[in-house]
Amino acid sequence: MPSRQRQCVLSALLLSLLLFLSSLWLPQGTVQSCEQSWRPCLSVYTPTRQVAPAAVPEELGGNDIIGECSGQQFQVSRLLLHLSSALGPASDVLLDPYLLCWEELIKFMEALGPLVGFFTHKVEEKITLIRQLSLEESARLNATADERVAPPPPHAYRSVRSMLEVELQRGVVSFDMQTPSGSRTLLRLHRSLLWLQLLLERLGTEREERSLGELCRDAYLEVLAPHHPWLVQRAAELVFHAMPDRSAFLQLVCVRTQEEAEPVMRIVVAAIREIHRRTQKELEIRNMLDLP
Repeated sequence: MPSRQRQCVLSALLLSLLLFLSSLWLPQGTVQSCEQSWRPCLSVYTPTRQVAPAAVPEELGGNDIIGECSGQQFQVSRLLLHLSSALGPASDVLLDPYLLCWEELIKFMEALGPLVGFFTHKVEEKITLIRQLSLEESARLNATADERVAPPPPHAYRSVRSMLEVELQRGVVSFDMQTPSGSRTLLRLHRSLLWLQLLLERLGTEREERSLGELCRDAYLEVLAPHHPWLVQRAAELVFHAMPDRSAFLQLVCVRTQEEAEPVMRIVVAAIREIHRRTQKELEIRNMLDLP
């Protein structure tokens, strides 16, 4: 068997083992228990409805630089639209468009090859968990609507700030053990967003001689590896080795050269950085940056 083929088979086998083991990290409910438990229906994740193409907000660069890219699922313009929509008042981050950002980023990662499902699998679980908690909060508010005289309280899962604050008040968050809280789940997404921020930033600035896999590895080692066990780190190495060359990335953002990619990446990275900065602040002031 040629060495390249042998490496791909080994990668696939190790990835299957990894996904099985990683499925144990967060509590999961079965399909049958979804209606009777607060646990997320992780096994039946489905993306939200498709969002129609929309104009890129002028403050993020306008359509002169970024437009629609036909023939593919991932759209930079749609990602920027969701990033802009997630910027709430008073430096808050709105959760619904934040999760839509992640759905677009999943399309980006999946376009880089099937082995990158190593990352998207965990992201999908986390999106599902937060949405399930939000649905249960809506059901709770609706159930008590007839008993209220005063106006209803704001939805706990409307924004990053409200979710963190309400879960702290309700004692949902534990600083000593793993719990399926929205706050803990958000922290994991927050770290992964920084990984993608660094990757995209380096794709826009690093010399072309450095491969996509190398840039992914550098960002991973800096941000995510310190939080992952040895097995996950080794599987990640295999994923990086199997990544396509940088021309695949250029096609995803609808440019032909590295020079054309640089202004696009500056706009995208600036938008992601602002979302990350706001979320970082909310987690930091509540001492939530190291939740188990």
